[in-house]
Amino acid sequence: MAKIIINGGRKISGSVTIGGAKNSTVALIPAAILADTPVRFDNVPQILDVKNLQYILAAMNVRSEFTRGDLSIDPTTINESELPSSAIKSLRASYYFMGALLGKFGRATVTFPGGDNLGSRPIDQHIKGFEALGATVSEKDDVITIDATANGLKGARVTLDTVSVGATINIILAAVKADGQTIIENVAKEPEIIDIATFLNNMGANIRGAGTDTIRITGVDRLEARNTHTVIPDRIEAGTYMSMAAAFGEGVTIKNVIPEHLESYTSKVLEMGVDMQIGEDSVFIGPSHDLKPVAIKTMPYPGFATDLQQPITPLLFLADGESTITETIYPARIKHIAELRRMGAEVSSLNPGEIKVNHSSRLVGTTVEAAEIRAGAALVIAGIMADGQTVIENATHILRGYDRLSEKLEALGVDLKIEGVDMINLMP
Repeated sequence: MAKIIINGGRKISGSVTIGGAKNSTVALIPAAILADTPVRFDNVPQILDVKNLQYILAAMNVRSEFTRGDLSIDPTTINESELPSSAIKSLRASYYFMGALLGKFGRATVTFPGGDNLGSRPIDQHIKGFEALGATVSEKDDVITIDATANGLKGARVTLDTVSVGATINIILAAVKADGQTIIENVAKEPEIIDIATFLNNMGANIRGAGTDTIRITGVDRLEARNTHTVIPDRIEAGTYMSMAAAFGEGVTIKNVIPEHLESYTSKVLEMGVDMQIGEDSVFIGPSHDLKPVAIKTMPYPGFATDLQQPITPLLFLADGESTITETIYPARIKHIAELRRMGAEVSSLNPGEIKVNHSSRLVGTTVEAAEIRAGAALVIAGIMADGQTVIENATHILRGYDRLSEKLEALGVDLKIEGVDMINLMP
């Protein structure tokens, strides 16, 4: 199991360039199998999730090549075959193969997906959409079978009971080649959904309304990739480095940023009193002093992202007073708290989804464990701030979601090393 070793207490400075959005990439790769031609992406993050998705593609005889941010996928030789359960269970986003395979072949058989343990994250809204399109869905021994071969997929109206990024994307993937028009209401509005729709539309799909409450899809017979699709910048990675820079930086520039995607986050950081200068596609963060406590409530986009509540927590330690975080998306997303307390942080959660963060004058390095991607990111920031050495175990989670982590941190002046993972294969 991978671990990250950080010798903390060294201020960071310089610049970091944000990679492509993980949450776009893990949906774009399954979406690529809907194409009737080879597909190319650039600005693809070099993360373990991409490697696992390539492994799943290979099991279907889909060739892919990934070199320093450029990913090519050839789905023209795809075969229906059993997908490797080990890779499926390694990341939750593997469930996008449900919608993609259903749209491609009219049926899909997929092991129940894995990924981060964030408490209950049911796929009932995905199933509701598939069934509305005419598929039958059954589950046995942790395997989900979805079949619409009897009558084919037909356009339908689907109203999601709860806003769900995963369900929104999965229904889009299933409907893009369905017969007739599909209308999906109460959909998620995340920038990553717009990115998926842009990719598909550029291949000839007819998707309207991405980024609004309602998406309309008119099915098409063929999708042809004519140009390379550039993955949007990762707003969560950007927010993570902004937290890091504000907490322990002497002047850091974060490049390749879409500021509009981060407005709910930057508004809270500015409310704290962080020295921040926002440019057209970059953010500069200077040394910060006399920070104020804030109240944060995670919400679906454009609200404060659940994926940023953990990375911002170490920054809140510097505020003069008590900050609060209300986690409305995944109330069980508190596994970083016990680990941060081991480092001397004044942070607690007495009720599900309610986190209190107090001023913590000194963090001390120790051995901690990353329970999931964003919890691990919080521990990385705390390790940089802490006196002494921090060892983050189970760090594979972090490498699943952060592009070229060691390369970027070392460029900022962080003293760290990563053990227990083949970094050469991770970074071709």
